[in-house]
Amino acid sequence: MASIKPSVPKGTRDFSPAEMAKRNFIFDTIKSVFKKYGYQQIETPSMENLSTLTGKYGDEGDKLMFKILNSGDYLAKADAAALENRNSNKATASISEKALRYDLTVPFARYVVQHQNEITFPFKRFQVQPVWRADRPQKGRYREFFQCDADVVGSPSLLNEAEFVMIYDEALSKLGLQDFTIKINNRKILSGIAQVINKHDSIVDLTIAIDKLDKIGLNGVIKELLERGFNDADIEKLKPVILLDGSNTEKLASLRDALQTSPIGLQGCDEIQTVFDYLANCKLQSANLELDITLARGLNYYTGAIFEVKTNEVAMGSIGGGGRYDDLTGMFGLKGLTGAGISFGADRIYDVLEELNLFPQSTDQSTQVLIICFDTDGERYALPLLQNLRNSNINSEMYPAGAKVKKQMEYANNKNIPYTILVGSDEMQTGLLTFKNMQSGEQEKLTAEDILQKLK
Repeated sequence: MASIKPSVPKGTRDFSPAEMAKRNFIFDTIKSVFKKYGYQQIETPSMENLSTLTGKYGDEGDKLMFKILNSGDYLAKADAAALENRNSNKATASISEKALRYDLTVPFARYVVQHQNEITFPFKRFQVQPVWRADRPQKGRYREFFQCDADVVGSPSLLNEAEFVMIYDEALSKLGLQDFTIKINNRKILSGIAQVINKHDSIVDLTIAIDKLDKIGLNGVIKELLERGFNDADIEKLKPVILLDGSNTEKLASLRDALQTSPIGLQGCDEIQTVFDYLANCKLQSANLELDITLARGLNYYTGAIFEVKTNEVAMGSIGGGGRYDDLTGMFGLKGLTGAGISFGADRIYDVLEELNLFPQSTDQSTQVLIICFDTDGERYALPLLQNLRNSNINSEMYPAGAKVKKQMEYANNKNIPYTILVGSDEMQTGLLTFKNMQSGEQEKLTAEDILQKLK
């Protein structure tokens, strides 16, 4: 039988011990900040019922879902007519009742509705799990990737939005980033701009054009707006909005001026002001907070605040984002629960930390000390010491006797183990063990107790 060349499915990856150590550094740091702010971890199954996921992400999302064939003789229950007519949608529904989850938000909404009687509201949850999308794999885009979300559901308070800014600031600062921008906008401001010029249906066209201001300049934006059906009078009203600059306070003042005839637009300004007021007395560590009205993430999804985070230290897309959405749980029959959430782009953050060389050295080493023995007598002698080290929470291992000392030293170097303890006949007789610093090459003779204290 021909041997099969081992490989992983396209768009998926293996993670080596070194990569896992770095990934865990990111996840553990973010999780610790979530917990500090009162968010609790949940997990949901990798697969959901197909009916839970279908129709929640639009047609494109439905196409990109990995569906799971029913177990057993799935063709026995298949829709024969659909199979014969090659109607894949109908046929799939009859042979596949489950799918891999596409994101963490819809399963979260399902969870809240299903467990509403045992949940304490407002419910603050975080979730770090993989999701799957049958997308075309390309650089930076995978079919299996982790999402790292925190959401609060059941509280309309804008204190939540202010805390999201603080969570981003604290977590990214802890990861070592020193210069990043948290952009904030509000869907109501965008609706207000469309209302002022009587173009409710053109809100997406408007934001797409404004978003290009720094690339194509004012004239380019005006040209694009005219092509998209806006007239000169609209553009005169839009100019103060498009050319918004100055501090956040100055931008808000200009917006209020431009949106004075739009109640919803003014409400958006008030909401942003409230978030700024909360944060006025809280010193941010590294983040620049910037009101950016060109920000229009998932417009049909968000109903209030919109966030996006960008690092200014390397060229990279957004490394986080989120916003406020009303009625997340309405699709499962529980009406009127408002929610707000953010996510961290862990894969992009990994690339940023790698590029800036910000991973701590300690992520490379899982073992702190290796015991090297010359023979089996040494092994027996050293085993209680090994147990002692581990009981003191020092990651340690012993190389099985029989290999040359040089080979054992190479093992320590390859695994980035910072210290070794050599146990030979001299060491056993005197009780003084050879303790070596693998980086400096320094060696000293110490008792087991002294070594323990040093490593602690």
